[in-house]
Amino acid sequence: MREEEPSYPAQVAITRLLLFTGARVGEILNLRWDWVQPPRLLLPDSKTGAKTIWLCRQAVEVLEGIERRADTQLVFGNRVGKNPINFDNWWLPFRRRCALPDVRIHDLRHSFASTAIMDNVPLATIGKLLGHALPETTAKYAHLSDDVIGDAADRISGSLAKAIGLRP
Repeated sequence: MREEEPSYPAQVAITRLLLFTGARVGEILNLRWDWVQPPRLLLPDSKTGAKTIWLCRQAVEVLEGIERRADTQLVFGNRVGKNPINFDNWWLPFRRRCALPDVRIHDLRHSFASTAIMDNVPLATIGKLLGHALPETTAKYAHLSDDVIGDAADRISGSLAKAIGLRP
């Protein structure tokens, strides 16, 4: 009989919040319960100052599934509740186990932005969601897949062909 593997509900919740919000890892690790005000997180200070992080339904569900501890204001406090849990001690072995050895936790933020751009969310909106002060910063995050680029090329050339009287 195989011994049951340990579960890591806090680490899984952190990973899901990062994926569903595009937040920086420090913003989630240092999150306090009084900043959680669905449908948003109201951070008094982040890399670019005060910041609002909008919560989708999935992110709200993640937060609702976290048991609030009486000994800490931190959503993800360590055993004694004074500091955030050490996420790196879990993330590094987790990504190896999932055969994703090169995936950085910050890549989840890039995935959020790339998915948004592929879903036709305007770059300015993505910048607001990520809390970027400059559009140039957001542009670095918004990676497009080859399929999206190829589709755009087909649509553009089709429009041009139609404009000059050719079959699109």
